[in-house]
Amino acid sequence: MMSDRNDNFAPLGNCRSIRLAEIPELPFDRFADAIVSRTAAGQRVCAFFASAGKASGSTRLQVVIANDDEDSLAVGCCSVSGPAFESITPACPQVHLFEREIAEQYGLKPVGHPWLKPLRYQRSWTDRDAWDRDRGAAILPGVGDFFRVEGDEVHEVAVGPVHAGVIEPGHFRFQCHGEKVFHLEIALGYQHRGIEEALAGGPDRRSIHYAETVAGDTTAGHATTYCQVVEALSGYRTTVHSHIVRGIALELERMANHVGDLGALSGDVGYLPTASFCGRIRGDFLNMTALLCGNRFGRGLMVPGGIGFELDAPRAGELLARVETAEREVAQAVNLLWDDQSVMARFEDTGPLPLETARELGVVGVAARASGLERDVRYNHPTGIYRYVQIPVSTYDTGDVFARAYIRWLEIQQSVTFIKERLRSLTPPSPAPGIGPLPPDSLAVSLNEGWRGEICHVAMTGPGGSFSRYKIVDPSFHNWYALAVAMRDQEISDFPLCNKSFNLSYCGHDL
Repeated sequence: MMSDRNDNFAPLGNCRSIRLAEIPELPFDRFADAIVSRTAAGQRVCAFFASAGKASGSTRLQVVIANDDEDSLAVGCCSVSGPAFESITPACPQVHLFEREIAEQYGLKPVGHPWLKPLRYQRSWTDRDAWDRDRGAAILPGVGDFFRVEGDEVHEVAVGPVHAGVIEPGHFRFQCHGEKVFHLEIALGYQHRGIEEALAGGPDRRSIHYAETVAGDTTAGHATTYCQVVEALSGYRTTVHSHIVRGIALELERMANHVGDLGALSGDVGYLPTASFCGRIRGDFLNMTALLCGNRFGRGLMVPGGIGFELDAPRAGELLARVETAEREVAQAVNLLWDDQSVMARFEDTGPLPLETARELGVVGVAARASGLERDVRYNHPTGIYRYVQIPVSTYDTGDVFARAYIRWLEIQQSVTFIKERLRSLTPPSPAPGIGPLPPDSLAVSLNEGWRGEICHVAMTGPGGSFSRYKIVDPSFHNWYALAVAMRDQEISDFPLCNKSFNLSYCGHDL
């Protein structure tokens, strides 16, 4: 289905830029209707955020919509002059968390929002506060209303934010009847770091380091996306060698985390052979990234304009040998899972996320593909090396823990094939000029398929060419609510397994 093209949203491609003056400013009603009609037609919201408006006291609302079928993006904006606007969430659930974020950052209240509460428990960036909080009062995560289910024998189970073992902080509030979960509410925001605010005024020497630490386990994903948005603004074209090395790093990151997740899922059901093997093999993939740049997570590898470390023939040969060894070992470890009936009994039919629910919520990544959505930036909106080398999209249709685990296994195999082919036909490095100043009053969007799913960076420049607003959407931002939905009517004891099958980032959400 196609949406109404008379909505005046500006067309844009992935890793492309546009002058702000070329984005028509719509009345709010038309702006909201366009978002609703486009998402109803099968498109989806990549980013929805606010920035300072042209007039004093006004706020600019900006949206990036993806049309996966046509490999295209569209950018729309409107101006809100007062302290409130009519919530779009009742007609478009995809913007639920985005509207809460706008309320918190800019004090702009979405009137009619079904569950308006702080998202990260941060202070407003402006003088307004959507909840009329005292600016001198403490703002604490988890303090406030939680949804409650009333009835006989209904009870509440609160987990976190402090957890046993090495895990980031997050609070989970279960409404249960016996062992059955009626509703799960997830409260995050315990480690808000202010990365978007820190990036404003850049790019500078610190900017790439902020990007690398948006989510530490997605260093290659976020750093590549940051570099590409800067390159899109400047009109810079990266060398083929840099594209190849970036692609290898992205797929190594995907394999390391997918292998680690399969091991963790095995541990959650008490299946120790795969758990122990995958824990070690994950380290092998991280060491392969260290072979590229000296850091197991890939820090320092990506720089605007290219890469910080070129890949020569001897290291490419060593990397190829390591990948081939790991390929055999991971196959032996993972295939044990699918042949064990006790494992499959715990994986199958646990935490299902139906296709239509995944589509309505705008779910991305492994979780989307496990529910049957053919949604992968490498295929739908390819950039870099993926414009020239296609990786098949792996999907399943049950949307349960098994599907989310099996998609990871399919993608590991595809990533191994991709890396081996690139290493065997590696293009030699070539010199590249540096990136010049960024143009003023412009906007660029960069999407990449991180190992969790779609990473979106949107950069806006002001009159001087520096970042006036930098928006980051980690895939976890789209998917946390989907985890809560997947837990409905499940046993509360299934939560660790469901949680690990999504394996979302706390810090990627908290920024």
